Amino acid sequence: MKFGPVAVTEAEGAILAHAQQAEGRRLPKGHRLSPDDVQALIRTGLSEIIVVRLEPGDLGEDEAADRISAAFGGDHHSVTPARTGRVNLHASVNGLFTADRAVVDRLNRIDPAMTFACLESHVPVMDGEMIGTVKIIPLGVAEEKVEEAVRLLQEASAFAVHPFQAHAVTLIATELPSLKSSVMDKTARVLARRLVLSGSRLAREIRCPHTAEAVASSLKQALSAGDEDPLPIIFGASAMTDFDDVIPAGIRLAGGEVVHAGLPVDPGNLLVLGRIGTIAVIGAPGCARSPAENGFDWVLNRILAGLVPTPLDLTGFGVGGLLKEIATRPAPRDSVEDEPAKITVAGLVLAAGRASRMGEGGHKLLAEFSGEPLVHRSARVVSEGGAAPVTVVTGHRSQDVEDALTDLDVATVYNPDYASGMASSLVSGLLVPEIASSDGVLVMLADMPGVSAEDIAALITRFRQEQGRAVIRAVSGGKRGNPVILPRSTFPLVLKLQGDTGARAIIETCGLAVVDVEIGAAAHLDVDTPEAVLNAGGVLKG
Repeated sequence: MKFGPVAVTEAEGAILAHAQQAEGRRLPKGHRLSPDDVQALIRTGLSEIIVVRLEPGDLGEDEAADRISAAFGGDHHSVTPARTGRVNLHASVNGLFTADRAVVDRLNRIDPAMTFACLESHVPVMDGEMIGTVKIIPLGVAEEKVEEAVRLLQEASAFAVHPFQAHAVTLIATELPSLKSSVMDKTARVLARRLVLSGSRLAREIRCPHTAEAVASSLKQALSAGDEDPLPIIFGASAMTDFDDVIPAGIRLAGGEVVHAGLPVDPGNLLVLGRIGTIAVIGAPGCARSPAENGFDWVLNRILAGLVPTPLDLTGFGVGGLLKEIATRPAPRDSVEDEPAKITVAGLVLAAGRASRMGEGGHKLLAEFSGEPLVHRSARVVSEGGAAPVTVVTGHRSQDVEDALTDLDVATVYNPDYASGMASSLVSGLLVPEIASSDGVLVMLADMPGVSAEDIAALITRFRQEQGRAVIRAVSGGKRGNPVILPRSTFPLVLKLQGDTGARAIIETCGLAVVDVEIGAAAHLDVDTPEAVLNAGGVLKG
């Protein structure tokens, strides 16, 4: 490959090393110059230009990237066509991504012109999530180097996506007087959220005394239920303090064995992994009651992907095992544009709150604006604005709210934990399969009478222009407001929210671009008091 300046008159057939303007046209980097291009450049006054000429035995950047990406073995991933020397790889199932560092390192050391970057090994991924990228640095590369890379990838797997397998999970929770029932209730909710990505379900919860005998009896009950792919998970009311403590002893009494106790991951040290026959049993550490990432997630995800860890695996978790709250990695921007119409945006209308500031003034969502209940108006404009499907999360006075929506083509989901705050409503919405599978979700507060269908359409249009890879936020005068559209890559973070917390922290820390769309005062107008309803033009009802 020859790189350098040449006379424009001699540049026909060469490849541009840098973008150029020629008579109002942009000739991009990597463009092969035609006779017309050369004449246009001459007419602009250029006499010299920097180009690349491929020599015999060279491959262009796109052909090289395509050949390398085609050599990756295994199923459950897809590749984009090469563009500007780049091919992106995406998971085609929900699963666990694994990479062989030695193979990836060997690939990247063949020639600095060829690079492959991928996710860290053993991270959960969603269908459609980017898992790796091949990039050819110069505009061409020696074919013999590409063939060396292809041979390596045909001999050894650089990565794999292991599909999650749906399991029927039994939660066995031991009880002591010191453990509040509310803590146990929260434990079940948090565990259920962890199972969503794999399609698993919390089949049952068994509460029992904190004794080895009771744990053993509960394990036998769980395994006699006839579930397909059962997975018992034990949460002890008290942390394990010895390898013969209640949970490991209970596993042995049930006829099982303790594969390993203790984990070099903090938080998550006090995990127990057992086995009864061929069925894995997890004794969860206390930190697994929190949605924050911990050693329990590492073990659970491997089991759900069919990769039950051995003692050798578990004792190898130490490097990187000192954890903090880890934000889900944002999906890198793809270089190949998706067709905008295929980028789906679901609508999620939050209508579960108690409206405590209304006093005795009636339910604000039943207040009428131009004769239309506010919750009906909010759901209607989200639907008319182009979000589909639309789901309304109900809670306080749920039946009254649902009655106000009967003529609309929207679904409702009841949030039994609505009193805990907004986070539970967001989670309830994302647990709806039709929302979880969308490319993005538009979150609309039901008490915003100023937002129009045109505003919703503008937000969705911008989300599609951004290829579904940016947070879209309504603003008024440049100040952040609502509604917002959250991309699919943020959904796992939303599922970890707790209490009266919205998506603001996720928007600010997820690492994705945040694009503001001006919709005027409507972005800030919500009605939390009787006076606000009246001032906004509403009439209090019910």
